[in-house]
Order: sequence, then structure tokens, then C-alpha cells
Amino acid sequence: MNENKSQEMMNELFQTILSLNTLEDCEALFADLCTFKEIEQMSQRIRAARLLLNNKTYSQVIADTEISSATLSRVSRCIQHGSGGYKKFVK
Repeated sequence: MNENKSQEMMNELFQTILSLNTLEDCEALFADLCTFKEIEQMSQRIRAARLLLNNKTYSQVIADTEISSATLSRVSRCIQHGSGGYKKFVK
């Protein structure tokens, strides 16, 4: 797929997400959009980011979330060197 078409489709996705108004809206869209496992993995990343931002150790985060160490490392790298999304949106 060409880069322009891919960016156009991603923008559609993000605009659709921005149109959600309630938790129920969000649950309905994500239930249709993603598998249960995908939602579970995204949920783990959010929880892991929150815990890391609250100065929890890797061991504590893994115990709480059951996230893989590789995924936790990626979340940590994103917190330190990413676009700032976790720091801005995960309280």
C-alpha cells in the first residue's frame, strides 16, 4: 500500500476515535475493531505506562500487568523517547 493511502486510512481511524463520546461508544467501536487479545494488550500497555510514570519497578509492573518484558521495555522506551503520548494522556 502506498504511503499516502496508508496515512489517509490512519487519519480516518483517528477521526473515528475522536468522534467517540462515551465509554460505551468506545467499548462498542473497539469490540468491533479489535480482537479481545488486542484490546487486552493495549490495556496492559496503558497500565504499564501509568505504573512506570508512577516510578514502579519493572518487577512491580510485570507482577501487576503480566506484560512481557519485551513489551514493557518498548513502553518504557516510548515514555523516555517517544512522541509524548503516554506522558500527556496517561495520568
